[in-house]
Amino acid sequence: MLIDSHCHPDSDDFDADREQVLARAREAGVTELVAIGGGAEPGTLDVGLRLAEGRPGVWCTVGIHPHEAQRASAASYEEMRRLAAHPKVIAVGEIGLDYYYDHSPREAQRETFRRQIELAMELELPISIHCRDAWEDCMAELRHAGPRLRGVFHCFTGTPAQAEAAVGIGFYLSFSGMLTFPKAEAIRAAAQAAPAERILVETDSPYLAPVPYRGKRNEPAWVVAVAAKMGELRGWEAQEVAERTSANFRALFRRTVA
Repeated sequence: MLIDSHCHPDSDDFDADREQVLARAREAGVTELVAIGGGAEPGTLDVGLRLAEGRPGVWCTVGIHPHEAQRASAASYEEMRRLAAHPKVIAVGEIGLDYYYDHSPREAQRETFRRQIELAMELELPISIHCRDAWEDCMAELRHAGPRLRGVFHCFTGTPAQAEAAVGIGFYLSFSGMLTFPKAEAIRAAAQAAPAERILVETDSPYLAPVPYRGKRNEPAWVVAVAAKMGELRGWEAQEVAERTSANFRALFRRTVA
């Protein structure tokens, strides 16, 4: 009964065995997953939706990643608005700021982030945030948007203090396979300290495979390893991890509630 709240099953890494990957997830007890959107121009923004359509238990998002921010246009946002009307689309994402790679100019990243926040609020959808080496600017944009904005920091890698700040403005924290990495003490401390009602788990597959799969292509089935580490840190049995994170998922992503 686990949910992988953030993964990329549309990735080229899965072209050879995509259906088998999804089948292995189901066999591992991963009953639902979220296929994250990508692209920037019209005609490229529906990658998550194409994966989700016709597949029970597969949800999706639409969004322009900060790497692609400089390619965004007015037509991009109109396309996002159109796609977001589909009931399988549960969030705007992944969106945010990435000052580590700087694949798009920072001002373009901030403008695209801001425009997508506005769109999410107009559509009454939560956002899925990518934030790397841009904590202060990211938080400034979220605070400016105000308390109506909801969302999750995907693949949270911050400190306990940053986790507290994110939760303080109403956001959720999703933990990936990095939770299992030997040197990730700060991330584990954040996972231990975060309120139980604000925690999600994810793979971000095909990236960030958890221990004991390090160095391999990640896949949604391995969210089980992330959940196991979360249970170890929090003193929860496997069933409790599944129940709590699934309930949190439903509370945030309201379109998934039947």
